Amino acid sequence: MRDLGVGFTYLLKGQRWAVRHRRQYGFGLLPGLITLVLYVAALVALALWGEDFVAWSTPFADDWTSPWLGLFRGFLTAVLVALALLLAVLTFTAVTLLIGQPFYENLSEKVDRDVSPDGTAPESGLPLWRELWISARDSLRILVRAVLWGILLFALGFIPFVGQTAVPVIGFFVTGFFLTEELTAVALQRRGVDLRARLTLLRSRKTLVWGFGTPLGLAFLVPFVAVFLMPGAVAGATLLARDLLGEETEEDRADGEPEESVDENVTS
Repeated sequence: MRDLGVGFTYLLKGQRWAVRHRRQYGFGLLPGLITLVLYVAALVALALWGEDFVAWSTPFADDWTSPWLGLFRGFLTAVLVALALLLAVLTFTAVTLLIGQPFYENLSEKVDRDVSPDGTAPESGLPLWRELWISARDSLRILVRAVLWGILLFALGFIPFVGQTAVPVIGFFVTGFFLTEELTAVALQRRGVDLRARLTLLRSRKTLVWGFGTPLGLAFLVPFVAVFLMPGAVAGATLLARDLLGEETEEDRADGEPEESVDENVTS
């Protein structure tokens, strides 16, 4: 259970790092703003024409009598909007990271250099187009997994009591896991860790991942919050990635020095 608190600490440390580095924070806001505009436009279009789309896709119900026709199509419209909102939450990070790949790659490298004892950061050595391709391919694979989970949880939501209590909680943890995967991918992909290895790494420390991703996923449900938290989330995910790989930070070394000096005094 300790890892839950550690994961949340990395989330807070990432936000503090972003606040201290205002220039990187400002550049990091741009991809989120672009993605937000695109998503808002899509959701507004769905709100305006979603009912028409449902009517067009269910011609077999045209002859149904009232109130069954209205109830049936109203239910399908509500399901369509709910799935769209769930998909928006699950894909916002992936799309933002894809749009902002150069921004977040640079930000993650600066975090690595800032906390690394030797002031260096791992580099992939790949051209930008190759990194974009790998990021898009991996994001699509994660999206498929997330959508399957979303459909399963949506179906389980109709189970009395369980669907209104346990399922939403499970849904937040699932969202937190996939959200963390997308964010840590920036730092781990730069280190040559492929998708399969990343998932294995994250599953080995689930409570750490949930401590970071679940509260972030809850915060992302608040309109516009995701845009302002994204730079800090990438910074925090870079710190979390270093923990997963067992990489030492300047803070770790500083924490270890007093103990070494105490040991030396005792032995002397």
